[in-house]
Amino acid sequence: MLEKVVIANRGEIALRILRACKELGIKTVAVYSEADRDQKHVFLSDESVCIGPPSSTDSYLNIPAVISAAEVTDAVAIHPGYGFLSENADFAERVEQSGFIFIGPKAETIRIMGDKVSAINAMKSAGIPCVPGSDGPLGDDAKTLFKTAKEIGYPVIIKAAGGGGGRGMRVVHSESNLIKSIQLTRSEAGSAFGNDMVYMEKFLEHPRHIEIQVLADEHGNVIYLGERDCSMQRRHQKVIEEAPAPGITAEIRESIGQKCVEACKRIGYRGAGTFEFLYEDGEFYFIEMNTRVQVEHPVTEMITGVDIVREQLHIAAGKHLQYQQSDIVITGHAIECRINAEDPETFMPSPGVIEHYHPPGGPGIRVDTHVYQGYKVPPYYDSMIGKLIAHSETRELALARLNNALHEIVLDGIKTNIPLHQDLVKDSAFGDGGTDIHYLEKKLGLA
Repeated sequence: MLEKVVIANRGEIALRILRACKELGIKTVAVYSEADRDQKHVFLSDESVCIGPPSSTDSYLNIPAVISAAEVTDAVAIHPGYGFLSENADFAERVEQSGFIFIGPKAETIRIMGDKVSAINAMKSAGIPCVPGSDGPLGDDAKTLFKTAKEIGYPVIIKAAGGGGGRGMRVVHSESNLIKSIQLTRSEAGSAFGNDMVYMEKFLEHPRHIEIQVLADEHGNVIYLGERDCSMQRRHQKVIEEAPAPGITAEIRESIGQKCVEACKRIGYRGAGTFEFLYEDGEFYFIEMNTRVQVEHPVTEMITGVDIVREQLHIAAGKHLQYQQSDIVITGHAIECRINAEDPETFMPSPGVIEHYHPPGGPGIRVDTHVYQGYKVPPYYDSMIGKLIAHSETRELALARLNNALHEIVLDGIKTNIPLHQDLVKDSAFGDGGTDIHYLEKKLGLA
């Protein structure tokens, strides 16, 4: 097993990784910015290294600083968590070139799957169904662009090839707005991602967001851990996730799961990964692959009993997967709420000191968070401060447990989106299951 691991992240995922390392007897190194000296995982790690000022550009995104932390502490591997450098192929490459193990896929795999155009082409060649689109980057010839959009059929969506996290996309409903929308998306993509390549896809009217979790070792063994429904979104940002997805039968799950397994084998995938699909009228359409652990991985862990982060560590150590596909049995239902430090109505970030904190409890309740009473939520990073997960033998009881937990939790001193979640768990459409990705925005009057 790995002797010592640098945790190149912050917040709840850093603490999650630390706990998995401790279970396996792995020593840990926390890297942190000057704003994160009071992070819980920094206190609990075996060693800690400050890697820069509060700005993520100068700390968590500072590749030389992260690698230097591994060098000075004699670590053997680096776990990037999610966000920050987790899907940066250059970082993965430099980690390996510096003699450390990158806990994730190979750099070339990240590079292929990180570019949406090359990812779609790779998935098509692997037999994964994709959304009808331009089959490549868009050029500048207006006549060709109009023809492409007409063949696909309006509405279409213009996407940045290097985009992610719900950024770099624009819906076009008519020919009159096409060229301007392409130009705007291209300009935004260049500024945000350093890559102004854009492509075009059919915009599905009422799709759900269904994703498949996979695990693959370097020996060619691959399994899938069922699916998650992440359709409750605001501005392409997930708010609630659940597993399994309502209405997805065992036969449908096996069919798409096996396709994902074969795709992983074809591209030589290694580590934990997630295939994200739009699902409409019984058909799956690939949109992207996340080559890292997902925020919503706990719901899959709850229904399968597989510790995904622990498996990442095993795989990085060169070991074979501890599971075969026949070992994976889905038990019950799990639902996760992302708890954000933000105004529940305006969604503006709400940094500050947590004056009172009391986590909920009871059967089937899991809380993944790094906060504690007296902790100061900094203004420099993503507003998510924790995840509340409820699990039970049925979806109905999981919802009831989640509702209880949302009313039991005490988190005072800052504003949070807990009131929004309290409303959503009692929403009749969500209660029925199967809402599409546009539902929340319509409910909030944003669509």
